[in-house]
Amino acid sequence: MKRAILSLALCGVLLLSGCSSLLDRPYVMVEPHREQPVVAGDSSTLQVSTYSELVNGVLFLVSQGTEEGTIQLIDYTGEVEEDLNRACVEVAKDDPLGAYAVDFIKNSYTRVLTTYEAVISITYRRTKEQVQSLVNVTSTSAIRKEVAEALAGYQPELVLRVGYFTGDEASVAALVRQAYYDAPASALGMPECTVTLYPDSGTQRIVEILLAYPEEPKVMEEKRAQLRAETDVLLSPLLLPQYDSGERLSMLFALLPRAVRYAPGGGSTPWDALLGEGADSEGLALAFQLLCQELEVGSALVEGTLDGEPHFWNQLTDDGGAHYVDLSRDKSGTTWSAQDLLALGYLWEDAPEI
Repeated sequence: MKRAILSLALCGVLLLSGCSSLLDRPYVMVEPHREQPVVAGDSSTLQVSTYSELVNGVLFLVSQGTEEGTIQLIDYTGEVEEDLNRACVEVAKDDPLGAYAVDFIKNSYTRVLTTYEAVISITYRRTKEQVQSLVNVTSTSAIRKEVAEALAGYQPELVLRVGYFTGDEASVAALVRQAYYDAPASALGMPECTVTLYPDSGTQRIVEILLAYPEEPKVMEEKRAQLRAETDVLLSPLLLPQYDSGERLSMLFALLPRAVRYAPGGGSTPWDALLGEGADSEGLALAFQLLCQELEVGSALVEGTLDGEPHFWNQLTDDGGAHYVDLSRDKSGTTWSAQDLLALGYLWEDAPEI
């Protein structure tokens, strides 16, 4: 008897590892075709006849947060007990959703003539809300956009299902760090970042990113609003349309001595530099980066070392990157070439050879 195709909900689940418009470049993903399980007369019971359908049936139950479900094996020619056990392990250990959401899966079955009825019992370590909040992206490069949005909202958790993943925990943590420095207006304390991948290997993974901020999100949001108000006051006279970027930079250097506060061992945020008791080189570099972004003056934050100690400064990019600024050394508009900085004991990743 011809069986009905499983509902659109199942189709949606099976496409979780599929497509998104966020690709930075096209690629082709080739996977073995998996047949879909079907619904029996009772809509809570799935019917399958092949091993691939069996795996998809168990995965469907997981995607729905089902704690106990029934799968009927119709005209099944495989080893039922062995295949049930193997399918449960495959979903719980090898599939990204199962590896992320499931604690363990048990099964039992009975036989009625040529039909087997299996009861699948699933214990979860995630809530339905956590599973439903998964964000689907297509590649490692698409993670950065989602991370930036999470940091802007001071979210404590971000869980992504990545259709084609080529990185590792360290590369994801590096993306978090890059996204933090890309947005100085929200950079009010680098969060501690814990990255976990599900499963341990494969090109399709779930990436869990836990973010622990140094202050409560409400406090950080208030500081961001204060920082925005302060930068508006400082920069409004410089934003008149008759000024070009070079003139804006000159005027910015003129106001920096009274606008920013340097304190060795101070805070590491632009708020500390502009509104607090003073900032270290990281906070000053972020403050300068923020002001330059608002003025549309080309600048990049540089992270390196000075005399072997971690240090931050800025590179002016409108002149091709030939000049650097370090407000912890001078706030009056002095700039240095790469050779100058190297001679002073600075080192950084893209530094030229002397």
